[in-house]
Amino acid sequence: KSCQKPVDKYIEYDPVIILINAVLCKAQAYRHILFNTKINIHGKLCIFCLLCEAYLRWLQLQDSSQNTDPDDLIRYAKEWDFYRMFGIASLEQTSFFIGIFITLWWMTPEMLKRKSDFILLLKALLLSTYGKLLLIPGVIWEHDYTPLCLAFIKVFVLISNSQAIRVTLNLNRILPWFAIFFGLLLENSVVCLFQKMGWDV
Repeated sequence: KSCQKPVDKYIEYDPVIILINAVLCKAQAYRHILFNTKINIHGKLCIFCLLCEAYLRWLQLQDSSQNTDPDDLIRYAKEWDFYRMFGIASLEQTSFFIGIFITLWWMTPEMLKRKSDFILLLKALLLSTYGKLLLIPGVIWEHDYTPLCLAFIKVFVLISNSQAIRVTLNLNRILPWFAIFFGLLLENSVVCLFQKMGWDV
């Protein structure tokens, strides 16, 4: 029923091929991963992706303020800015997910009747943020095109999120993008709020 086929063809496939098809954002590969496997790394993957994003922001913050003041060095040694960046990244991702949930619940309330529907969608969204792991090579191989690479990573993560929503709720292509748009709107509102408070985001 979930795969919309007589049988899920990915049951016979090697995990590497399934992963490659998931990276290519194939809907049937997403269905197989979400419905026919027992993957339980949602929380760990989310924390790891947030740590990668926080480290990248912390590194950019450190580069932008080349201050030789000893107090400033002590502050970086204590890593308080890193923890702040982790908190900001967590709040941004939470607001992005809340925007998606509110939009989907408002537009298709029959799809999200039960608590299990919300949990499945949350797991799908968390798994589909695996593209943020590409931030690691972006940091390691630092070059002049890093902002462009980060933009491509963001687009890839949004496409993955769209496929996850589409597969989980069995929707057409337009509604997931509509939900993602409102999620981004809420996330950017949070960023603007932080900037008005004088925080470096």
